[in-house]
Amino acid sequence: MNEKELNQLSETIIQFYERLFSWEHAVAKNTSLSPQQNHTIEIIGHDCPIRMKPLAEKLSVTMGTLTVMIDRLEKTGYVCRKKDPEDGRGFNIMLTKRGEGIHKKHHAYHIKLAEDIISLLDPKEATNFLKALIKINRTI
Repeated sequence: MNEKELNQLSETIIQFYERLFSWEHAVAKNTSLSPQQNHTIEIIGHDCPIRMKPLAEKLSVTMGTLTVMIDRLEKTGYVCRKKDPEDGRGFNIMLTKRGEGIHKKHHAYHIKLAEDIISLLDPKEATNFLKALIKINRTI
């Protein structure tokens, strides 16, 4: 790839990120939750129950940051901590009924976004796009 193409790729990545960021904030406006809290609920909903360490890794945050976020989500009734039956020292994080409702709604927004993006591509492009995103996400 030459310098001009690299510059175009860089600008396109930034533009794509900004559009996703704006979309995520627009979705979050419909709730009292931040985009990060919505993503936390989304991950817990997919991997419920989940321990703190794997959740922190999936969110790319420190355990301290996650603890503060889970404390807030627990106080507002979206998640609960339950003793891990396999390891009594640890806790599993689970969604409450209120959290499950937010998860379903937020997940539907994500599915709609994926459908909107894929609708712009032919089937081969869609498959290649998915493969490329998976490869990129493994690396960065």
